[in-house]
Amino acid sequence: MKPTPEQIAAAYGKTVPDVIGIGLKVLFSGINPSLYSAAAGLHFARPGNRFWPALAAGGITPRRLSPSESDVLLSLGYGITNVVDRATVAADELSPEEYVLGGKALVAKVKRYRPTIVAFLGIGAYRAAFARPKAALGLQDEWMAESRIWVLPNPSGLNAHYNLPRLGLLFDELRLAANCLDSD
Repeated sequence: MKPTPEQIAAAYGKTVPDVIGIGLKVLFSGINPSLYSAAAGLHFARPGNRFWPALAAGGITPRRLSPSESDVLLSLGYGITNVVDRATVAADELSPEEYVLGGKALVAKVKRYRPTIVAFLGIGAYRAAFARPKAALGLQDEWMAESRIWVLPNPSGLNAHYNLPRLGLLFDELRLAANCLDSD
């Protein structure tokens, strides 16, 4: 159900429940929920967001799922969380302290759920939360607990540097690595 403008405005500061389980192949970590997503109560619910199409383009899902089908994503071994839980109009509203605190909370979550890979959806969020100003896309040298770290571009429709075919290729690289690492 599409949220109303009033519901979207009222979603400021709200959270979206994690889609998570023990031993996932990949735990995707967004920056923080948009107001639209918080109003809908679903991750990456804004119509212009390319997360769900990128999953399909990268072969992670057999078809394009809707945000309401996160249970299907979970059954495939993939989950979703955020670095910062609170919804805002834009990520630039988040303070450096929120990123650092969110990063610490994410580390605790990763220790508990033990995904094979934690995949950040936005290089800026990873850099800010973990003081890695020179981090690049792809597999990182660092680990988070016993999980590998992977960085992907932000799939927001506002990120014009990456079109859907290019996002699909990057998501496919992650999928292949996750399958390889998960079988070890």
